[in-house]
Order: sequence, then C-alpha cells, then structure tokens
Amino acid sequence: MDNHTHDRPADQRLLAIALGITAVLLVAEVVGGILTGSLALIADGGHMASDAGALGLSLGAVWLATRPATKGRTYGFARAEIIAAFVNSLTLVLIAGFVFWQAATRFSDPPEVESAPMLAVAAAGLAVNLIAMSLLNRRRHDSLNVRSAFLHVVGDTLGSVGVIVAGVIMLATGEYIVDPIVSVIIGVLILVSSFRIILETTQVLLEATPPGIRTADVQQKLMAVRGVRSIHDLHIWTVTSGFISLSAHVETEAGRSHHDILVDLRQVLARTFNIDHATLQLETAALHEELESCCGVDTEEYTTTHAARHA
Repeated sequence: MDNHTHDRPADQRLLAIALGITAVLLVAEVVGGILTGSLALIADGGHMASDAGALGLSLGAVWLATRPATKGRTYGFARAEIIAAFVNSLTLVLIAGFVFWQAATRFSDPPEVESAPMLAVAAAGLAVNLIAMSLLNRRRHDSLNVRSAFLHVVGDTLGSVGVIVAGVIMLATGEYIVDPIVSVIIGVLILVSSFRIILETTQVLLEATPPGIRTADVQQKLMAVRGVRSIHDLHIWTVTSGFISLSAHVETEAGRSHHDILVDLRQVLARTFNIDHATLQLETAALHEELESCCGVDTEEYTTTHAARHA
C-alpha cells in the first residue's frame, strides 16, 4: 500500500504546522471583527475558523489513512483522505452561504466600522495565511486532501487581501458599504475554490476513471501486447491520491506463455500510465467462450461499449 501513496509523514508535518499558526490567529481575527464591527473581518475570521477545522480534519485523515488494512477493510482507511477533502469542500460552501446572508442584511444600512484596527488584524491574518499557504504548496499536487486544505488557506489569503482593501477605502472615504461588498467577493472566492475539489472527490468516490487516463487508450496499449487477443471487463479507478487501481480480463492467443504476457502487460501499465496496482485475469479463448456461455454476457460487446463511453 505504501508504494502507491504519497509521503504521508511529510503531509502530517506540514498540516500540523499550518494548523498551529492558523489557530493562533483565529481568536484574534474573530474577536477583532466583533470589536471593530467589520463583517468582512468576521467573514475572514469565519473562513479562518473553517481553515483550522479543515486542517485538523485533513491531519486526522492522514493519520487514519496510515492504519493497517484488515480482513474487513482490505484497503484500510486509505479513502479517509478523500472523504476529508470532500467534507472540507462542503464546509466552504456553507461558509459562503453564511457570508452572503450576513452581507444582504447590511447593504441597506451598513454599520460603522473601525477601519484602523480592522486593517491591523487583517494584515496579521494575511501574514499567517501566506506562511501556511507556502507550507502546503509543497504537497498540494500529490494529495487531494492537502489540496483541499491548501484551497481553504488560499481563499482565506484572498479574503485577507480583500479586507485590507476594504479597510483602506473605508479609512479614506468613510464609505462603509464597501464592507459588505468585499464580504460578497470573499464569499464568491470561497465558492470557486470549493467546486473543483468537490468535483474531483466525487469522481474518486464514484470510482470514475482518473483524470488524464482514457480507458480506450489503456485498452489499445494492452491489445498491442503480443499474445493478447482481447480485453474485456476493464475497470480503472482511484483508491486515494496517488493510488490508481486497474482490473481486467485478458483473452490470450496460443503460442506464448501467460507469464510472459503478464510481465509485458504490467510493464505497459506501469511505464505508460503509471499504474502499478493491477489485477489481470488471463484466460484462453476456450475459457473465455465457456465463461461467456455460462454467464450470459457478451463481453466483446461490453468491451466496445465500455471503451466508447470513456473515450
């Protein structure tokens, strides 16, 4: 299992550091928003609270994913990281909805905001978010879980920038309507950052073909191996970040050993598609016809249809 997954100890260290520095500023930003009367700062603080929760959830999921497999859970808890990423993304949507609701109540009669203290707290928040973002950026390409936490922090960083801009404008002009306007912009940024992770995690949970891999291409490469007559019942899915699995039935021709064919098939999958975890059932034409007869399934037709759907 470890050969197919990203570096979880590195993920744990980075997530723990990011969680620590985020939690330190969380209280200051929420309290600062209440004392200054700034919805934008409260919205940013709420997003930072979600960051802390997301980082904690991601950290727990990384730990859970290291637990060994059992007879009842043959993949262990590997998919805990995907579930954590999905939950994190849903919380972003809920936070955005709260921000929109609060902003709507302030447009008609925006309250006065103490802009100078608001600016100080937002600047500190920006500094902390930049540090957390730089830490998580190292691992975001290797893990959907880390990427979801990274997007939380990115959204909060943009939110801090928005709060600072709002503070400067209000300090210079006294136009407090800017506060709910910036809050809505922050809410939109939060939504945008969540949609992609929701889509990706949903695809993993539905065991869809991983991005960047076309089933038809895999089938074509496997068919090109000498001794292979047909490929049917081909499935490709993601267990967790960095762990792609494949299973297929391979009908072989006479004249070449199954051992040699299997070695070539595994090499094609590993070198061309970076798929190391493959379960391949090799069968002769006679066995293939017997299985087709007893099971009542036209596997040749299935292969063509399945490949076309994923082309």
